[in-house]
Amino acid sequence: MVARDSIWIAFLIAVLNDLEVLATDIGNTYINADVHEKLYFVAGDEFGNVNKGKNVIITKALYGLKSSGATWRAHLAEALHGLGYKSTLADPDVRICPEVKP
Repeated sequence: MVARDSIWIAFLIAVLNDLEVLATDIGNTYINADVHEKLYFVAGDEFGNVNKGKNVIITKALYGLKSSGATWRAHLAEALHGLGYKSTLADPDVRICPEVKP
């Protein structure tokens, strides 16, 4: 979650330098990130009689896991870094991509 003050500062810098601003809200975020721990649970009735009582391995971050937020944040940071975006010193959740204007 980006701080409100960071957004205001980013918009101010963009306006003063005639920069394009891109923003997004990502839905269903956690299902994109792989978990880094070994997590499992025992399947209940909702998994059917064939699977009931078997161990189920969790491979994707799920809402409700304590580590899911950090896992998703690391996954997003890695993806944005691969696209050339870098964290700002003021707020690591605000990212910029150097670009040359014509």
